[in-house]
Amino acid sequence: MPRPGDLPMVMAVTAGLGLLIALAGVWLMGRLRTRSIGVAMAVVVVVAVAATLAGVVAIINKMIIEGPTKDFVLSVVAVGGLVGLGVAFVLARRVVQESRRLVAAVRDLPFVAPAGLPAELQTIANTLEEAYAREQALEGARRELVAWVSHDLRTPLAGMRAMAEALEDGVVTDPETVTRYHGQIKLEVERLSAMVDDLFELSRIHAGALRLSRSRIGLADLVADTLAGAEPLARAKGVVLTAEAAAAVPVEADAGALGRALRNLVVNAIRHTPSDRPVVLRAAVEQGMACLSVTDCCGGIPEEDLPRVFEVAFRGEAARTPSADGGAGLGLAIAQGIVEAHDGEIGVVNDGPGCRFEIRLPLVG
Repeated sequence: MPRPGDLPMVMAVTAGLGLLIALAGVWLMGRLRTRSIGVAMAVVVVVAVAATLAGVVAIINKMIIEGPTKDFVLSVVAVGGLVGLGVAFVLARRVVQESRRLVAAVRDLPFVAPAGLPAELQTIANTLEEAYAREQALEGARRELVAWVSHDLRTPLAGMRAMAEALEDGVVTDPETVTRYHGQIKLEVERLSAMVDDLFELSRIHAGALRLSRSRIGLADLVADTLAGAEPLARAKGVVLTAEAAAAVPVEADAGALGRALRNLVVNAIRHTPSDRPVVLRAAVEQGMACLSVTDCCGGIPEEDLPRVFEVAFRGEAARTPSADGGAGLGLAIAQGIVEAHDGEIGVVNDGPGCRFEIRLPLVG
């Protein structure tokens, strides 16, 4: 019969043996970490059974259990261990099969997440499907960008080459035409330089290499600077450019980068607004957020095109021939990248005779 004083010693011996077996199991799983999940599950079951068996052996060695009782206990432990190993084998086999099914689905493009996987594997499969969809959309945008930019580069380069050859061969000799050709070549060079700058900026945004120098700024000052910079373009187009800014709307932002995003929105609004119609800039606090908005009179954007407005190279038109003041369709995509780098949001909605672009940023207390 067990004595009361035997319990602490048996518990100490059992705990010590269990700790040693657990450490051995952890070491073994570390060595086998690149092997099948089934092997890891088998190790877990073996560790549990071995720890239990060690406790039983400790009790037997203390002569607390003797005779037929000892045999019964050892038999129960052995059967329990075999049952555990069997269950672990079945479970591991299912996990391995489902893992192989997921791997086969990944290799079979286009990838579609298989159904009926265990919860964790299903989450991985759904995440992979979303990532694949984003990658396909990005790849499509890249191909479209290459097509747009290739055309936009080819058209002015062909014109510049023709004018340069005409000047070089003496086909054009009268001073007025020569001056006009020189002015046109300069204009096309400026357009191409702006396009290259946009491409460089967009590549930095997509690569995550955009570096912001944040400081506390007021949106009223940003609106005033943007208004002054866009005024000549608005005057040349005959567009009425106005601003409405609250006295104090402080944000933590890179003034140069955020100013470029706002300027892209304003220039886009001016280009699509008819003469003698207004473009309005606003800076205010709405729902606890700093809000910059640009409202134009472009006639609105088709509902099916609203989700695509900020896509690279999207212009809302099928024709690829750029207008005289048009770019490569990168301005809105650049604006979106800059705003998101500031932890903000950008969007567009149809509003009255045109549309309203909004930038929302966290306020600084």
